[in-house]
Amino acid sequence: MKKFNIRKVLDGLTAASSSSSSSATAQPGTPRENDVVQETLQSEHFQLCKTVRHGFPYQPSSMAFDPVQKILAVGTQNGALRLFGRAGVECYCQHESGAAVIQLQFLINEGALVSALADDSIHLWNLRQKIPAILHSLKFNRERITYCHLPFQSKWLYIGTERGNIHIVNVESFTLSGYVIMWNKAIELSTKTHPGPVVHISDNPMDEGKLLIGFECGVVVLWDLKCKKADYRYNHDEAIHSVDWHHEGKQFVCSHSDGTLTTWNVRAPAKPAQIITPHGKQPKDGKKPEPCKPILKVEYKTTRAGDPFHVLSGGLSYDTVGRRACLTVMHGKSTAVLEMDYPIVDFLTLCETPYPNDFQEPYAVVVLLEKDLVVIDLGQIGYPIFENPYPLTIHESPVTCCEYFADCPAELIPALYSVGSRQKRQGYSKKEWPISGGNWGQGTQSYPEIIITGHADGSIKFWDASALMLQVLYKLKTAKVFERARGKEDKPSADIVEEDPFAIQTLSWCPESRMLCVAGVSAHVIAYRFSKQEVTTEEVQLLEVRMQGEFTDGDSPDPGGDQTPTQLTPGASSSPQESEPLAQPPTGSNSSDGPRDNIPCLQVRSSPLKQSPGYQVELVIQLVWVSGEPPQPITSLAINSSYGLVVFGNSSGLAVVDYLQKTLLLNMGTTELYSPSDPYQRQPRSPRKQRQPSGALGDSNDGSNTSEDRCKSPTSAKMSRKISSSSEKPDMEDRSKRRRSLMCKKQNCCVKEGKAAARMSLKAGVCRTKSAPNSYAKDNSFTRSRSSSVTSIDRESREAISAFHFCESYPRKNDSQIGPCVLVGTTQGSVMMVALSLPPGGDQRLQQPVGISSCGTLVSLKGGILTMALLDSTGALLPPSYEPWYDPNASDEEKEKTRRRRPASPPSSQEGPESQFAVLCSEKQAKVVAMPSHTRIYKHNITESSFVLRADVVQMAGANCIACFCANGHIMTLSLPSLRPLLDVNYLPLTDMRIARTFSFSNLGQALYLTSATEIQRITYSQETCDNLQEMLSELFTPVETPEAPNRGFFKGLFGGGAQSLDREDLFGETASGKASRSLAQHIPGPGGMEGMKGAASGVVGDLARARIALDERGQKLGELEERTAAMMASADSFSKHAHDMMLKYKDKKWYQL
Repeated sequence: MKKFNIRKVLDGLTAASSSSSSSATAQPGTPRENDVVQETLQSEHFQLCKTVRHGFPYQPSSMAFDPVQKILAVGTQNGALRLFGRAGVECYCQHESGAAVIQLQFLINEGALVSALADDSIHLWNLRQKIPAILHSLKFNRERITYCHLPFQSKWLYIGTERGNIHIVNVESFTLSGYVIMWNKAIELSTKTHPGPVVHISDNPMDEGKLLIGFECGVVVLWDLKCKKADYRYNHDEAIHSVDWHHEGKQFVCSHSDGTLTTWNVRAPAKPAQIITPHGKQPKDGKKPEPCKPILKVEYKTTRAGDPFHVLSGGLSYDTVGRRACLTVMHGKSTAVLEMDYPIVDFLTLCETPYPNDFQEPYAVVVLLEKDLVVIDLGQIGYPIFENPYPLTIHESPVTCCEYFADCPAELIPALYSVGSRQKRQGYSKKEWPISGGNWGQGTQSYPEIIITGHADGSIKFWDASALMLQVLYKLKTAKVFERARGKEDKPSADIVEEDPFAIQTLSWCPESRMLCVAGVSAHVIAYRFSKQEVTTEEVQLLEVRMQGEFTDGDSPDPGGDQTPTQLTPGASSSPQESEPLAQPPTGSNSSDGPRDNIPCLQVRSSPLKQSPGYQVELVIQLVWVSGEPPQPITSLAINSSYGLVVFGNSSGLAVVDYLQKTLLLNMGTTELYSPSDPYQRQPRSPRKQRQPSGALGDSNDGSNTSEDRCKSPTSAKMSRKISSSSEKPDMEDRSKRRRSLMCKKQNCCVKEGKAAARMSLKAGVCRTKSAPNSYAKDNSFTRSRSSSVTSIDRESREAISAFHFCESYPRKNDSQIGPCVLVGTTQGSVMMVALSLPPGGDQRLQQPVGISSCGTLVSLKGGILTMALLDSTGALLPPSYEPWYDPNASDEEKEKTRRRRPASPPSSQEGPESQFAVLCSEKQAKVVAMPSHTRIYKHNITESSFVLRADVVQMAGANCIACFCANGHIMTLSLPSLRPLLDVNYLPLTDMRIARTFSFSNLGQALYLTSATEIQRITYSQETCDNLQEMLSELFTPVETPEAPNRGFFKGLFGGGAQSLDREDLFGETASGKASRSLAQHIPGPGGMEGMKGAASGVVGDLARARIALDERGQKLGELEERTAAMMASADSFSKHAHDMMLKYKDKKWYQL
């Protein structure tokens, strides 16, 4: 594309400007990027395109099946088409208008599909190419389309309209025939009312010249196409919803709005041969049964061996209020009513033959529901369902967060599959999945890809996303850890949200160590280990944390006492402040006369927990209510297996937990992370009265912990820290009222005090720092934890933690020694460093405390911090260290074989004055800072008018870059470390918060987002993937022999009892029927075929292809012009010859001889 040339110019300009701007701020002697790091990524490596869409079609509206190709098509209310074949073969395409798809018709075994839309247009799709394209379109101007019918092996499509007329379209040329069946000719002349829209069209299976037309009012007409008249008319009082033929063409059945089925003999139009009400109660006195709900659709299928099948939807009795939607299968004397989980949109009976004039031999029913696709086996007793191989359960519970991991460890997918295979349901049909068409793609993309989705019910699903496919591997239910409320009265009162208290808000996963940490909407964090062995946990390990950020006038501790530095040194002796006023009793309280305090939002189960192979609970961390205020939602989370630490933060501050020792190491307000002399320290935005800094508060563990002392830390490590305090805001009362109005108003306690005392050995409270009711209001919608960017629209006054990154770096400015650290990013753009001091491995790691010290601010950016990373001096990414996975339930010998800490990069390999580069990206800009000098090397303002929603440092083509998704829809990539713009495409304007919450970048140029409540859209920003996309995509059409037509038999052939064929060309062609009215419909050529290649091609290759096509078209037009010129010359010669002959004939004759 021409964009690439512009980008190259921009690359040079940006690189020059960034070099000039950074040289002004860099210290003398600072190495330049051009001298140190050789960047390999260029604009040519990037191109953006959609790859595949997974999940259930959102808001489905119609369905069709090709019985020879074995392909299923589903249309939706927003104009989308989803095509399904065998497992892993699926395709998505979209009508430009976005109008609802009302009907689909396959050209059976032709590799084509006709779609009819609610905007009265019909389209012909070419399915013989990997990305289907529209070949022709026809837009009706004066009539509304209500029904379509395309007979098997016919090129003439019947279209019924709202006015009751039927038009005929040639599907090869997509032109209208002059043959029209007008409603007033079809019905009896004596009828005084309009029959209503056409609701059914079908030809007699044994006579193609007879067309059955169903009108909504209850009239059915058998139309003779040759004679252009009605043979028979069948009248019924009730409105018709659907009609279906018996394969011999002598009977048909209709479904009606009163829940009845009427069966008609073709030659006896006076009255129905049979009337039944499948779900009606039969009165004893012989009266008509009570009316039922409408039967929306019926299918009548015959078998050679036994009774025919009647399959119908709807028709239930009106007294079954609240009953779920049902599909009824009537076979002989048996009637099976199959309940569905969702309302039925459509269903199709799959039969062995595509020929309508043969025994149908039904073997399955495909039922399209509003939120599911079910296939029922008609060949087994009890009608079991087939196991669905498609990834259609993404929306089983609403998705609340999503993460994408490309190039994972190879053994991870088999490990997850082995534990997930035990979770499968039983009782499925033993037969193969009947929708089995198409072939897989032949792509070379072989690296493992995993998608993790978190859901509103607390479940987490792991998906294998390799090779453009999607298959669920394993499902984890986090809600099992908690007690479930048995009724509304038992519901815990401390819930922050009324619904979905277990919803997943964010997660942190280490693929190498298989450690998983999740944060829920009820301010809880759960750490999981992966094990292949089943285990029963007698008591779930629980840690309660009391997080609060600032003090009120009434609750602030005594300002007296010793001042301590901000460094937090475990082992520093300090005793609790005795002068601290206790506004609440130490134990959890939820009395009616006092505010709720020290109570978690959910109650952890007290009974033993049986944990199946897979992810097993290591530790549950819960934030508790503080002085009547609920805990703030967790906004950021990270876990590191090498250090054995979990770190999480919210608007109150951050907490560091040692999940090996099950202890709280640090609980600090955001403002306390700034050192006293920190130039980046932020003052509160609203006016407050300044107070003297308080004395140090600490918790000692001298063995005097009692059951009442539930907020004392059980660790042997004693902490001391400085706590900055401030007075209550003037508008505190009004804000607290607004805050409480958003919260759950129930008053029941969710944790019994007795149980709290029983579990005291594992509960850690923190230094009791009282807080004013804060203004950080959180609604019940689920927002991405890392994307605090959503709050950029309406910036909160409190500074929350928005990002973490574990690393091995220089803790302080100009340090010479590398050590374990945590980078902490906030919603107001500060990046701070926290140093870790880890004890030696082995038993000492479990006994000695971990030291933590805050090292102040590293740098400040505009907007909230989204992502952070570390590069070495050569520009290579320095990932966080990890511990290789080992099975926690294996023997000690096996553990020791695999359990060892992965060493960080040795300091000796770091040469030069600047050994590392810290990469920092916020909602507005990106910066690269040299370590340990803290010198800004590069800076790039990503956006001024919008803000970044998601940013990740990703690996691409053997190098690294920053990938960003902005709220204005732009997707951008920046090189590292120079921050040159490499890609900027206006892809998708943010129309839905769902996209902001679920957008995720991954390595190797992959990304995804939830495009609807039920579908995941995958995209690529890699030129290489775009180039190979055609090979990687699956094929829908495969050459298959059409089955032989049924044998007519000797006597039927002799006496004419077989199927009667019809030469439709003679009837509907232009010579016989004339031309149709031009104003009736407009023909629109589609972009399929040669035009499809124009649209599909892009870049330089696309330009060349377009030029070649243009030359071909020009040559073709020149050829046509030459032919026309030759024809005109021949015509002129002929005219000249005839004129000369006439002249010679009358040359010598007189005028009176003429």
